[in-house]
Amino acid sequence: MIIKEAKFLMSNTRVEDCPAPNKPEYAFIGRSNVGKSSLINMLTEQKGLAKTSSSPGKTQLINHFLINDSWYLVDLPGYGYAKVSKGEREKWKKMINFYFQKRENLACVFVLIDSRHEPLKQDLEFINYLGGMGLPFVIVFTKLDKQSAVKTDSTIAAYQRKLLETWEELPQMFRTSAETKAGRDEILNFIDEVNIQMQNQ
Repeated sequence: MIIKEAKFLMSNTRVEDCPAPNKPEYAFIGRSNVGKSSLINMLTEQKGLAKTSSSPGKTQLINHFLINDSWYLVDLPGYGYAKVSKGEREKWKKMINFYFQKRENLACVFVLIDSRHEPLKQDLEFINYLGGMGLPFVIVFTKLDKQSAVKTDSTIAAYQRKLLETWEELPQMFRTSAETKAGRDEILNFIDEVNIQMQNQ
């Protein structure tokens, strides 16, 4: 897939105010500071499209971007650590939960995981939560450039072992780096394939 146009559409706290659900939608989510904004900018080849920050918890809204006038990319607030009150975190949790329940055009959730860390409880719980809701999702390991390929292989193998404790089948997994653009073609080709499948339904 070639991205000819990527533009910010709107930010919302309410699913009802999101764009009309008339195009396939791909949501990106992960723990705070996983490199989500950098990955979105790398995929779209627009440095400032998603706002990056050194402080976790920067994304606090449901942010919609329109890609090639044919599908939506959605930047969701991160789960886990952020320097906000417990009440604020609960509000985000409800907002995201409602989004997943109600957004009928949601084609796939991209769960971002920092490839430098061994399996974390929060990530595993979130993956199981998506599975419990029956939502299609894939796992995206970020920050490949920050360590050796051997270490990345070890992290991914550890996640696979953990998931196989409760899952019969593993979700598709991607390896990415916002710095080297690793994984860009694979993710965009995957989205392209899903878009074609949805058109043919």
